[in-house]
Amino acid sequence: MKLQQLRYIWEVSQNDLNVSATALSLYTSQPGISKQIRLLEDELGIEIFARSGKHLTRVTLEGQKILKIAGEILDKVENIKQLSRDYRSPDRGSFSIATTQTQARYVLPSLIKRFLNRYPDVSLNMIQGTPAHISEEAMVGSVDLAIAYEDLELFSDLVLMPCYRWNRRILVPPGHPLAENRSITLEDLVTHPIVTYPFGISGRSKRKQAFKRNNLEPKIVFTATDADVIKTYVRLGLGVGIVAEMACDEVCDLDIVSIDASNLFESSITSVGIRQGTYLRSYMFDFIEKFAPHLTREVVKDVMLLNSKEKQNDFFNVVKIPDYSSVL
Repeated sequence: MKLQQLRYIWEVSQNDLNVSATALSLYTSQPGISKQIRLLEDELGIEIFARSGKHLTRVTLEGQKILKIAGEILDKVENIKQLSRDYRSPDRGSFSIATTQTQARYVLPSLIKRFLNRYPDVSLNMIQGTPAHISEEAMVGSVDLAIAYEDLELFSDLVLMPCYRWNRRILVPPGHPLAENRSITLEDLVTHPIVTYPFGISGRSKRKQAFKRNNLEPKIVFTATDADVIKTYVRLGLGVGIVAEMACDEVCDLDIVSIDASNLFESSITSVGIRQGTYLRSYMFDFIEKFAPHLTREVVKDVMLLNSKEKQNDFFNVVKIPDYSSVL
Protein backbone atom coordinates (compact mmCIF):
# COMPACT_ATOMS: atom_id res chain seq x y z
CA MET A 1 0.00 0.00 0.00
CA LYS A 2 1.36 3.39 -1.03
CA LEU A 3 0.48 6.86 0.17
CA GLN A 4 0.04 7.86 -3.46
CA GLN A 5 -2.68 5.22 -3.87
CA LEU A 6 -4.57 6.59 -0.86
CA ARG A 7 -4.35 10.07 -2.34
CA TYR A 8 -5.71 8.81 -5.65
CA ILE A 9 -8.77 7.10 -4.17
CA TRP A 10 -9.45 10.11 -1.95
CA GLU A 11 -9.20 12.61 -4.79
CA VAL A 12 -11.38 10.46 -7.05
CA SER A 13 -14.05 10.37 -4.35
CA GLN A 14 -13.86 14.18 -4.08
CA ASN A 15 -14.23 14.60 -7.85
CA ASP A 16 -17.57 12.77 -8.16
CA LEU A 17 -15.74 9.56 -9.23
CA ASN A 18 -14.47 11.34 -12.35
CA VAL A 19 -11.01 9.89 -12.97
CA SER A 20 -10.29 12.30 -15.83
CA ALA A 21 -10.99 15.34 -13.66
CA THR A 22 -8.87 13.84 -10.90
CA ALA A 23 -5.98 13.28 -13.28
CA LEU A 24 -6.14 16.92 -14.38
CA SER A 25 -6.19 18.21 -10.81
CA LEU A 26 -3.21 16.01 -9.84
CA TYR A 27 -1.27 16.65 -13.06
CA THR A 28 -1.01 12.97 -13.88
CA SER A 29 -2.54 10.49 -16.32
CA GLN A 30 -5.96 8.85 -16.15
CA PRO A 31 -4.57 5.33 -16.89
CA GLY A 32 -2.01 5.79 -14.12
CA ILE A 33 -4.68 6.58 -11.54
CA SER A 34 -6.91 3.72 -12.67
CA LYS A 35 -3.98 1.29 -12.50
CA GLN A 36 -2.99 2.34 -8.98
CA ILE A 37 -6.58 2.05 -7.74
CA ARG A 38 -6.79 -1.48 -9.17
CA LEU A 39 -3.47 -2.43 -7.56
CA LEU A 40 -4.69 -1.19 -4.20
CA GLU A 41 -7.99 -3.07 -4.52
CA ASP A 42 -6.15 -6.25 -5.50
CA GLU A 43 -3.82 -5.90 -2.51
CA LEU A 44 -6.71 -5.35 -0.10
CA GLY A 45 -8.97 -7.93 -1.74
CA ILE A 46 -11.81 -5.38 -1.65
CA GLU A 47 -13.52 -3.27 -4.28
CA ILE A 48 -13.44 0.36 -3.22
CA PHE A 49 -15.45 1.53 -6.23
CA ALA A 50 -18.25 -0.24 -8.07
CA ARG A 51 -17.96 -0.09 -11.85
CA SER A 52 -20.01 -0.17 -15.01
CA GLY A 53 -17.57 -1.01 -17.77
CA LYS A 54 -14.63 1.35 -17.34
CA HIS A 55 -16.63 3.92 -15.38
CA LEU A 56 -16.78 4.19 -11.59
CA THR A 57 -20.41 4.35 -10.51
CA ARG A 58 -20.39 4.47 -6.72
CA VAL A 59 -18.32 3.92 -3.60
CA THR A 60 -18.91 0.49 -2.07
CA LEU A 61 -19.80 0.10 1.61
CA GLU A 62 -16.30 -1.19 2.33
CA GLY A 63 -14.89 1.61 0.21
CA GLN A 64 -16.65 4.23 2.33
CA LYS A 65 -14.85 2.93 5.42
CA ILE A 66 -11.51 2.81 3.61
CA LEU A 67 -11.96 6.35 2.28
CA LYS A 68 -12.71 7.67 5.75
CA ILE A 69 -9.45 6.23 7.07
CA ALA A 70 -7.56 7.38 3.96
CA GLY A 71 -8.79 10.92 4.54
CA GLU A 72 -7.59 10.82 8.13
CA ILE A 73 -4.17 9.52 7.05
CA LEU A 74 -3.81 12.24 4.42
CA ASP A 75 -4.77 14.84 7.02
CA LYS A 76 -2.03 13.53 9.30
CA VAL A 77 0.47 13.70 6.45
CA GLU A 78 -0.51 17.31 5.74
CA ASN A 79 -0.18 18.13 9.44
CA ILE A 80 3.37 16.75 9.41
CA LYS A 81 4.17 18.98 6.44
CA GLN A 82 2.64 21.99 8.19
CA LEU A 83 4.61 21.24 11.33
CA SER A 84 7.87 21.15 9.39
CA ARG A 85 6.98 24.44 7.69
CA ASP A 86 6.35 26.01 11.10
CA TYR A 87 9.86 25.09 12.21
CA ARG A 88 11.56 26.08 8.96
CA SER A 89 9.56 29.23 8.08
CA PRO A 90 7.19 30.23 10.91
CA ASP A 91 6.12 33.48 9.19
CA ARG A 92 5.82 32.17 5.64
CA GLY A 93 3.03 30.16 4.05
CA SER A 94 -0.61 30.34 3.02
CA PHE A 95 -3.86 30.84 4.90
CA SER A 96 -7.42 30.34 3.64
CA ILE A 97 -10.60 31.65 5.25
CA ALA A 98 -14.24 31.13 4.31
CA THR A 99 -16.65 33.74 5.59
CA THR A 100 -19.80 35.74 4.87
CA GLN A 101 -20.02 39.00 2.96
CA THR A 102 -20.79 40.87 6.17
CA GLN A 103 -17.62 39.62 7.88
CA ALA A 104 -15.49 40.18 4.77
CA ARG A 105 -16.85 43.67 4.08
CA TYR A 106 -17.38 45.15 7.53
CA VAL A 107 -15.55 43.20 10.25
CA LEU A 108 -12.33 41.77 8.84
CA PRO A 109 -10.69 44.48 6.68
CA SER A 110 -8.75 46.28 9.44
CA LEU A 111 -7.70 42.96 11.00
CA ILE A 112 -6.52 41.56 7.67
CA LYS A 113 -4.54 44.74 6.97
CA ARG A 114 -2.74 44.42 10.31
CA PHE A 115 -2.24 40.69 9.78
CA LEU A 116 -0.66 41.10 6.34
CA ASN A 117 1.54 43.91 7.61
CA ARG A 118 2.72 41.57 10.36
CA TYR A 119 3.08 38.56 8.01
CA PRO A 120 4.01 39.92 4.56
CA ASP A 121 5.15 36.45 3.41
CA VAL A 122 1.77 34.82 4.11
CA SER A 123 -0.60 34.48 1.16
CA LEU A 124 -4.17 34.89 2.38
CA ASN A 125 -7.11 33.57 0.38
CA MET A 126 -10.71 34.42 1.24
CA ILE A 127 -13.85 32.62 0.06
CA GLN A 128 -17.24 34.27 0.56
CA GLY A 129 -20.56 32.45 0.74
CA THR A 130 -23.53 31.45 2.85
CA PRO A 131 -22.92 29.92 6.29
CA ALA A 132 -23.80 26.48 4.89
CA HIS A 133 -21.36 26.82 1.99
CA ILE A 134 -18.67 28.14 4.33
CA SER A 135 -19.15 25.19 6.67
CA GLU A 136 -18.82 22.71 3.81
CA GLU A 137 -15.56 24.34 2.68
CA ALA A 138 -14.12 23.97 6.17
CA MET A 139 -15.43 20.44 6.65
CA VAL A 140 -13.73 19.08 3.52
CA GLY A 141 -10.50 20.91 4.30
CA SER A 142 -10.68 23.41 1.43
CA VAL A 143 -10.05 26.23 3.91
CA ASP A 144 -8.20 26.47 7.21
CA LEU A 145 -11.06 28.07 9.10
CA ALA A 146 -14.61 29.31 8.67
CA ILE A 147 -16.09 32.45 10.22
CA ALA A 148 -19.88 32.48 10.26
CA TYR A 149 -22.97 31.73 12.36
CA GLU A 150 -26.03 29.44 12.61
CA ASP A 151 -25.49 26.77 9.94
CA LEU A 152 -21.95 26.05 11.16
CA GLU A 153 -23.60 23.98 13.87
CA LEU A 154 -24.91 21.50 11.30
CA PHE A 155 -21.45 20.07 10.71
CA SER A 156 -20.30 17.77 13.51
CA ASP A 157 -16.69 17.59 12.28
CA LEU A 158 -16.17 21.30 12.94
CA VAL A 159 -14.84 22.57 16.25
CA LEU A 160 -16.79 25.77 16.95
CA MET A 161 -15.36 28.59 19.03
CA PRO A 162 -17.67 31.57 19.71
CA CYS A 163 -16.19 34.99 18.96
CA TYR A 164 -18.85 37.62 19.69
CA ARG A 165 -22.57 38.22 20.05
CA TRP A 166 -24.48 40.50 17.73
CA ASN A 167 -27.99 41.48 16.80
CA ARG A 168 -29.80 43.18 13.95
CA ARG A 169 -30.86 46.62 12.81
CA ILE A 170 -33.87 47.74 10.82
CA LEU A 171 -33.20 49.93 7.80
CA VAL A 172 -35.67 52.29 6.15
CA PRO A 173 -35.30 55.32 3.86
CA PRO A 174 -35.93 58.79 5.34
CA GLY A 175 -39.63 59.63 5.40
CA HIS A 176 -40.68 55.99 5.79
CA PRO A 177 -43.56 55.46 8.29
CA LEU A 178 -41.18 53.55 10.60
CA ALA A 179 -38.39 56.14 10.39
CA GLU A 180 -39.49 58.08 13.46
CA ASN A 181 -40.68 55.03 15.43
CA ARG A 182 -37.88 54.06 17.82
CA SER A 183 -39.88 51.30 19.51
CA ILE A 184 -40.80 49.16 16.51
CA THR A 185 -42.63 45.89 17.17
CA LEU A 186 -42.84 42.73 15.09
CA GLU A 187 -46.47 43.64 14.45
CA ASP A 188 -45.24 46.89 12.89
CA LEU A 189 -42.80 45.02 10.68
CA VAL A 190 -45.31 42.57 9.20
CA THR A 191 -47.37 45.47 7.84
CA HIS A 192 -44.51 46.29 5.47
CA PRO A 193 -42.64 44.29 2.81
CA ILE A 194 -39.25 43.08 4.09
CA VAL A 195 -35.87 42.68 2.42
CA THR A 196 -33.32 40.64 4.34
CA TYR A 197 -30.91 37.70 4.29
CA PRO A 198 -32.17 34.20 3.40
CA PHE A 199 -33.34 32.32 6.49
CA GLY A 200 -30.69 29.61 5.98
CA ILE A 201 -30.99 25.81 5.82
CA SER A 202 -30.84 25.06 9.52
CA GLY A 203 -34.24 26.46 10.49
CA ARG A 204 -32.50 28.20 13.40
CA SER A 205 -32.82 31.73 12.04
CA LYS A 206 -33.46 34.11 14.94
CA ARG A 207 -35.60 36.27 12.65
CA LYS A 208 -37.79 33.37 11.57
CA GLN A 209 -38.14 32.09 15.13
CA ALA A 210 -39.19 35.52 16.43
CA PHE A 211 -42.01 35.86 13.92
CA LYS A 212 -43.11 32.26 14.43
CA ARG A 213 -43.29 32.61 18.23
CA ASN A 214 -45.66 35.52 17.78
CA ASN A 215 -47.77 33.76 15.12
CA LEU A 216 -46.81 36.36 12.55
CA GLU A 217 -46.05 35.83 8.88
CA PRO A 218 -43.61 38.39 7.46
CA LYS A 219 -43.93 39.42 3.83
CA ILE A 220 -40.42 38.71 2.52
CA VAL A 221 -40.25 40.27 -0.93
CA PHE A 222 -36.51 40.01 -1.55
CA THR A 223 -33.54 38.18 -0.02
CA ALA A 224 -29.81 38.52 -0.59
CA THR A 225 -26.69 37.29 1.21
CA ASP A 226 -25.00 40.65 0.60
CA ALA A 227 -25.96 43.42 3.05
CA ASP A 228 -24.95 46.09 0.53
CA VAL A 229 -27.44 44.66 -1.96
CA ILE A 230 -30.17 44.74 0.72
CA LYS A 231 -29.37 48.42 1.38
CA THR A 232 -29.66 49.17 -2.33
CA TYR A 233 -33.21 47.85 -2.40
CA VAL A 234 -34.10 49.66 0.81
CA ARG A 235 -32.95 52.88 -0.84
CA LEU A 236 -35.20 52.06 -3.81
CA GLY A 237 -38.16 51.76 -1.45
CA LEU A 238 -38.69 48.05 -2.08
CA GLY A 239 -39.12 47.27 1.60
CA VAL A 240 -37.87 47.44 5.17
CA GLY A 241 -34.38 46.00 5.58
CA ILE A 242 -33.22 43.70 8.36
CA VAL A 243 -29.45 43.31 8.48
CA ALA A 244 -26.70 42.42 10.94
CA GLU A 245 -25.62 45.34 13.10
CA MET A 246 -22.05 44.95 11.78
CA ALA A 247 -23.29 45.88 8.29
CA CYS A 248 -24.39 49.37 9.33
CA ASP A 249 -21.87 52.03 8.40
CA GLU A 250 -22.42 55.46 9.98
CA VAL A 251 -20.32 57.14 7.29
CA CYS A 252 -21.59 55.41 4.14
CA ASP A 253 -25.21 54.95 5.17
CA LEU A 254 -26.19 58.55 5.94
CA ASP A 255 -29.12 58.25 3.53
CA ILE A 256 -30.67 55.35 5.46
CA VAL A 257 -32.36 55.41 8.86
CA SER A 258 -30.97 52.63 11.08
CA ILE A 259 -33.01 51.42 14.07
CA ASP A 260 -31.88 49.01 16.79
CA ALA A 261 -33.78 45.69 16.61
CA SER A 262 -32.23 43.92 19.60
CA ASN A 263 -35.59 44.08 21.40
CA LEU A 264 -37.18 42.02 18.61
CA PHE A 265 -34.70 39.21 17.97
CA GLU A 266 -32.45 37.00 20.06
CA SER A 267 -28.78 37.72 19.62
CA SER A 268 -26.67 35.49 17.38
CA ILE A 269 -23.09 34.36 17.83
CA THR A 270 -20.39 34.53 15.20
CA SER A 271 -18.00 31.60 15.57
CA VAL A 272 -14.75 30.35 14.16
CA GLY A 273 -15.11 26.81 12.80
CA ILE A 274 -12.10 24.53 12.34
CA ARG A 275 -12.16 20.95 11.13
CA GLN A 276 -11.24 18.48 13.86
CA GLY A 277 -7.59 17.47 13.54
CA THR A 278 -6.49 20.50 11.51
CA TYR A 279 -2.93 21.63 12.21
CA LEU A 280 -2.87 25.38 12.81
CA ARG A 281 0.23 27.35 11.89
CA SER A 282 1.53 29.91 14.38
CA TYR A 283 0.20 32.83 12.34
CA MET A 284 -3.25 31.20 12.25
CA PHE A 285 -3.35 31.17 16.05
CA ASP A 286 -2.34 34.82 15.98
CA PHE A 287 -5.13 35.69 13.52
CA ILE A 288 -7.77 33.97 15.66
CA GLU A 289 -6.62 35.72 18.83
CA LYS A 290 -6.60 39.12 17.13
CA PHE A 291 -10.15 38.45 15.88
CA ALA A 292 -11.39 37.17 19.26
CA PRO A 293 -8.97 38.03 22.11
CA HIS A 294 -10.48 35.45 24.47
CA LEU A 295 -9.51 32.70 21.99
CA THR A 296 -5.86 32.57 22.94
CA ARG A 297 -3.50 29.96 21.53
CA GLU A 298 -3.84 27.93 24.74
CA VAL A 299 -7.66 28.08 24.66
CA VAL A 300 -7.83 27.04 21.00
CA LYS A 301 -5.43 24.14 21.57
CA ASP A 302 -7.43 22.94 24.59
CA VAL A 303 -10.72 23.06 22.69
CA MET A 304 -9.28 21.26 19.66
CA LEU A 305 -8.34 18.36 21.95
CA LEU A 306 -11.91 17.91 23.19
CA ASN A 307 -13.54 15.03 21.32
CA SER A 308 -17.23 15.92 21.52
CA LYS A 309 -19.57 18.85 20.89
CA GLU A 310 -20.88 18.53 24.44
CA LYS A 311 -17.42 19.00 25.96
CA GLN A 312 -16.70 21.92 23.63
CA ASN A 313 -19.99 23.60 24.54
CA ASP A 314 -19.36 23.01 28.25
CA PHE A 315 -15.96 24.66 27.86
CA PHE A 316 -17.47 27.86 26.47
CA ASN A 317 -20.41 27.94 28.88
CA VAL A 318 -18.03 29.40 31.45
CA VAL A 319 -16.40 31.86 29.00
CA LYS A 320 -17.89 35.33 28.68
CA ILE A 321 -18.56 35.96 25.00
CA PRO A 322 -18.22 39.69 24.23
CA ASP A 323 -20.75 41.79 22.33
CA TYR A 324 -19.81 43.03 18.90
CA SER A 325 -19.80 46.64 20.10
CA SER A 326 -16.99 45.80 22.53
CA VAL A 327 -14.71 44.24 19.90
CA LEU A 328 -14.90 47.10 17.38
